[in-house]
Amino acid sequence: MRIGNIEITNPIALGPMAGVTDWAFRTICAELGANLTVTEMVSSRALVYKDKKSAALLRKNQGSICGAQIFGNDPAIMARGAVLALEISGCDFIDINMGCPMPKIANSGDGCGLMRTPELAGEIVAAVVKAVDVPVTVKCRLGWDKGSINVLDFTRRMEDNGAAMVTVHGRTRGMLYSGVADWDMITKVKQQLSIPVIANGDIVDGKTACDCLRRTGADGIMIGRATFGDPWIFSEAQSALAGEQGYRRPPLAKRVDTALRQFELAREDKGEHIACLEARKHFAWYLRGVAYSNYYKEQISGIQTMEDIYRIAEGIRRDLK
Repeated sequence: MRIGNIEITNPIALGPMAGVTDWAFRTICAELGANLTVTEMVSSRALVYKDKKSAALLRKNQGSICGAQIFGNDPAIMARGAVLALEISGCDFIDINMGCPMPKIANSGDGCGLMRTPELAGEIVAAVVKAVDVPVTVKCRLGWDKGSINVLDFTRRMEDNGAAMVTVHGRTRGMLYSGVADWDMITKVKQQLSIPVIANGDIVDGKTACDCLRRTGADGIMIGRATFGDPWIFSEAQSALAGEQGYRRPPLAKRVDTALRQFELAREDKGEHIACLEARKHFAWYLRGVAYSNYYKEQISGIQTMEDIYRIAEGIRRDLK
């Protein structure tokens, strides 16, 4: 698969998720098989106004093709924001968020709100393509709600305005993350476009990775919420797509080691205080499905320092092995 002039083998992507896919987590996922990663979404307007917190989200991870994702609804501001995002990150491509369903974003005309204004969305893509010398991609949904599913017209418009790839989440904005992703609509998108199409939604293991690619004919898959506490899902997907069966995750002690490395990377990136606050949710995710882990989950909710993290990790290795 090629995104513009970028060749990607085995295109298994980590979906961009605000508050989750920071540099540390993307680094871990890339090491475990995510060959395509995208930063958390960053406001183009915030970049233009030189907001340091927004710029910090754009750190490029190694080990994968990495895109910088921006959002906004003003073509000129988006073009300037894209230039700044590249200068700050050195990323391989620019991804435009036209799929975020959260009311704060979508109701302001950003994210999935742009699916209600497809002409403006096309102008944004054209402006960004003109402003940068790397491929520009788009992530969208099926439409605003079930009564206004316009993904076929919308994605044609994205291609016509210069998008090098589209990622389609098989839900509408109104569905948020509920219901069942409509892979058949993604199939129709793939059939009508000449640029690569990435399928997103309800890919939760190796089997669904294979099923989704077979059913949609997409060029690649993107995995989102199923990665919470489970970056090994990329290794599982790779094994399944290679025809291998019975992928097994490493034992709990090794999984804890991976979690610790993620938190150490986060400390390097953000400082100990922020890294520890954010480790509370990530560490709890790593323990999902682990028998008798509630005692440690309660301790995790009060993490303040890296020493707390190391102490809890040692207890987990000792008591839950």
